[in-house]
Amino acid sequence: MALICLGAFAHADANADRASVIIAVSEGGEAQYSDAFAKWAAHWEQACDAGGAKRLTIGLDKPAPDAKDAPSDREKLKAALDAEPSDGANELWLVLLGHGTADAKDAKFNLRGDDVSVAEIAAWLKRFERPVIVVCAFSASGAWLKPLAAPGRVIVTATKSGSENNYARFGGYLSQAIADPAADIDKDGETSLLEAWLTAARKAAEFYKEEGRLATEHSLLEDNGDGLGTPPDWFSGVRAVKKAKDGSAPDGLRAAQIHLVRSAAERALSAEQRAQRDALERELAALRDRKAGMKEDEYFGELEALLLKIARIYRGGY
Repeated sequence: MALICLGAFAHADANADRASVIIAVSEGGEAQYSDAFAKWAAHWEQACDAGGAKRLTIGLDKPAPDAKDAPSDREKLKAALDAEPSDGANELWLVLLGHGTADAKDAKFNLRGDDVSVAEIAAWLKRFERPVIVVCAFSASGAWLKPLAAPGRVIVTATKSGSENNYARFGGYLSQAIADPAADIDKDGETSLLEAWLTAARKAAEFYKEEGRLATEHSLLEDNGDGLGTPPDWFSGVRAVKKAKDGSAPDGLRAAQIHLVRSAAERALSAEQRAQRDALERELAALRDRKAGMKEDEYFGELEALLLKIARIYRGGY
């Protein structure tokens, strides 16, 4: 019965423009952590409802005493992902909240019962060609960055490595920021994943500073597929102002285009229109990076062509 319900989660609404959000909560271990993780999950659920997203939460239900054959949280998570379409323009969010562990051999998210490893999650996500966002809001999650990185995928981790294995507060701050208008840094009427991440990372850093503690978590964002990640201090506002030594582009452009709660203007566009607009905006960013090596007429000619294509999308054309 439980697996049938998971399938219904994916097919209950024929509106393909809705994001799907799977929220998985780890074993708390202690009441203070269990309560915190449940609160984080509630914030995500509220954001999903505000944004009209489909949602499923795993890990907070209380199993019946006689439910010996009931699926484990790990099995529920796999079933939920298996039930999701592999392609399309709407986003699939996987939000992992709580505790994690990592060593030289493996990195795991500590679900109730059997843990789930980063290798398993990577294998389960491999078939997806639609936009995928993975929020790793747990200790030691930096070890998940490189294994999960892929083109068209956005990864957020609470830590920069698997060795940062203390309780990570970043997840709580991100759960509050993801739908908070106060986190709208560029004041365009909606809070992007990039803005929520920057806000949460800043608040986490402020906590350690105000408490006079050595920071034990340093969040990273990965959205260009290279698996390296970018720290928040590379950004001024929502623009990356630093680049890697090899000249590769920093992360952030794709995350800036993703909103769990969209503005009225965004909701007026279809998922396909947003996907086309986003692709053109990425071309626009690449063009600006090449500007210094281009002739002025060439640059403005290409700029005008891209801006006209974007304008046609907002007018309802292609």
